Amino acid sequence: MKKRQWTSMWITLLAVVLVLSACGGKSTGTDSNSASSESGRSTSASTKLTIAAATDIESFDPHNNNNTSSEAVLVNVFDYLIKNDSEQKKVPGLATSWEQVNDTTWRFKLREGVTFHNGDPFTSADVKYTLERVAKDSTLKQNSYFKNIVDVKAVDEYTVDIITDGPDPLLLNRLSKMGAGILPAKYIEDNGFDQFLKQPVGTGPYKFSKWTKDDRVELVKNEKYFDGEPKWNEVVFRVIPEASTRVSELLAGGVDIAASIPSTDIARIEGEADKKIVKAPIQRVLQLIFRQTEGSVTADPKVREAIDLAIDKQGIVDSIAGGAGIVTRTSVTPGNFGADHSLYKTSLYDQEKAKQLLQEAGYAEGEAEMTISVSSQYKEPAEVVAAMLEQVGFKINLDVLEPSAFSERYSSKSFKEIFMIGIGNSLFDASNNYNRYMLDEAKGESDYNNPEVEKLLQSALVNMDPASREKEYQQVQQILAEDRPAVYLYQMEGVYGTDSRVKFEPRSDEMFYADEITPAQ
Repeated sequence: MKKRQWTSMWITLLAVVLVLSACGGKSTGTDSNSASSESGRSTSASTKLTIAAATDIESFDPHNNNNTSSEAVLVNVFDYLIKNDSEQKKVPGLATSWEQVNDTTWRFKLREGVTFHNGDPFTSADVKYTLERVAKDSTLKQNSYFKNIVDVKAVDEYTVDIITDGPDPLLLNRLSKMGAGILPAKYIEDNGFDQFLKQPVGTGPYKFSKWTKDDRVELVKNEKYFDGEPKWNEVVFRVIPEASTRVSELLAGGVDIAASIPSTDIARIEGEADKKIVKAPIQRVLQLIFRQTEGSVTADPKVREAIDLAIDKQGIVDSIAGGAGIVTRTSVTPGNFGADHSLYKTSLYDQEKAKQLLQEAGYAEGEAEMTISVSSQYKEPAEVVAAMLEQVGFKINLDVLEPSAFSERYSSKSFKEIFMIGIGNSLFDASNNYNRYMLDEAKGESDYNNPEVEKLLQSALVNMDPASREKEYQQVQQILAEDRPAVYLYQMEGVYGTDSRVKFEPRSDEMFYADEITPAQ
């Protein structure tokens, strides 16, 4: 009990320090004059929307991005065959209807009269090119979601059959997420993919204007959009890694919406008459993922359990996250297919047992040395986690990376013992969270290997019976709760600061569909 009280006091002290630093620190954004220059923009508030996020897109290739920040931008440029509306229901996109022909074939009727931003007509040839590219090129980051597609047949100009190598219970989910953004076949064939990346073309409501890496993406209205005239003349996504700078820009009028607001800045924003805070639970779960390669400290299950028990997750939620989180022992949260509610809103914490486990694993005080790599956006919770682990006898090296550097390290699977990451789920299915622990996917990242989990995950990939498939994923979660290839800290809550100029309701998938954001009346 005394140890928990001491830990809570430590967290509270850190929170106070963060408050003081947030209030007194200077802005260190990518443009020292950005607040004044942006707030003095010449266009009126009703024609330009500016959103600030912590991380940049990876590229304008929707098949070769692997983070939510990228998809949140690209959904405005590239359309999917099927969309998820704000309530996560499947609605027509570039496909107007679809039906399952047999166990391995789905037929889609395509929307007629749609043009790409360069004027080329959208047809079944574009669907064929797009899906076969992402399905066949194993170097693409989205390939693992689509590699089961073996053929796309253009039945006619506005009808396609998508054929998989076996039953696929998730095809519709796949076609409504990043990786299924439809590309212009003729434009790419005529100009090459390098030119496409310099001047990307989609069918979406907004067209590419400019991308300044690690600074901003600028989009302009597609006046010929098939679903009606877009609401904004311009949409700008600014990249501002420092939370204090995002807040300063919001307060100065430089941005209309700022994402990932720290708990320490909420009162400051709410104190302004023309600003407000909006919150919503999101799919993202903050977690530690462990390397289990032979010889790694974290390959020992007792070490992983000791890490789990050493961390006061609720204490972090209450103090560092300002209550904006829900502790969990699973990353499949309610609203996702396959969620195991018995592991949700539960947490383990026992520092004395953690010390005992570490000793049983053969490590004296300070001998179990580990590196935790983390993106700077999660620096504060990582610092608290590191301190808690050191309390029970670990020696922690904290490796804080800028978001772009973290993304590169993530893609190359070159982390050491642990990396901290917030993982979302735009697929709304347990497979999105757990396929990373299948043998092929785990290789080089965690090197997790459990034959029973492999069997269950492989079965669930082709199981067309929802009831038994759900049980398979729930069984996987129970096993992982004991194996601990990851320790889940908490489900995050999206915290956004907004200007009174706009009306914004956050989505659980964290997408920024610009036309769902409206000028305030």
